[in-house]
Amino acid sequence: MIDVLVVDDDFHVAEINAAYVEKVAGFHVVGTAHTALQTLRTLEDRHVDLLLLDHYLPDRTGLDLVRGLRQRGVRSDVIMVTAAQDVDVIEAALRYGVLNYLVKPFTFEGLRSRLAGYAELRRTLRDAGGATTPGQRQIDRIFGAVHAPSSGSSPAPPKGWSGPTLDLIREVIEAAEAPLSAHDVASRTGISRSTAQRYLRYLQDKGVVQLSLRYGDAGRPEHRYACAPGGR
Repeated sequence: MIDVLVVDDDFHVAEINAAYVEKVAGFHVVGTAHTALQTLRTLEDRHVDLLLLDHYLPDRTGLDLVRGLRQRGVRSDVIMVTAAQDVDVIEAALRYGVLNYLVKPFTFEGLRSRLAGYAELRRTLRDAGGATTPGQRQIDRIFGAVHAPSSGSSPAPPKGWSGPTLDLIREVIEAAEAPLSAHDVASRTGISRSTAQRYLRYLQDKGVVQLSLRYGDAGRPEHRYACAPGGR
């Protein structure tokens, strides 16, 4: 279970955001805070995995709070949830290690996708924990895991499936100069052939990739996958 502290100066907004978080499987709201001072006191009393943090707080800005937390050695992760859209604020958020940025007003799906990305990041880091030196592909998956899908990304996966894995498969197919088999996709993404077949069938059903058959000497056709027209 991922423990979340919701920080917003508006009591009503904080309650709504907390209710959204509680609707996402695997996440638990440990409390809400409405000032930077309340946030600090909460973090002194208990461990929090993730802060959903507004920038406009009455006693100091959210990013100033993040900077102070890092100076104190507090390692809680941060997703900004704020109306602030100034380039300077966004740049500072990146420099302070904020993992994602959601602009108010937003939908439940907008928050859910970012929480799902954060959960995927934690899983990817945990899986990579046994490797002394993870390879470039694994590192790319770590850095890409937290980002919410864009409008050009793969369709939302069924429950229990991995959105980043879908996007990775799509990227591999887009980069290929010729249609790929499930074995080709598996070897290029580092997943099993059966998993590749399952995701490829899903992308085919969604119209993202198209299937063609290549007949070999044995007479049994080999399934090959390429981007569907308009699927890029």
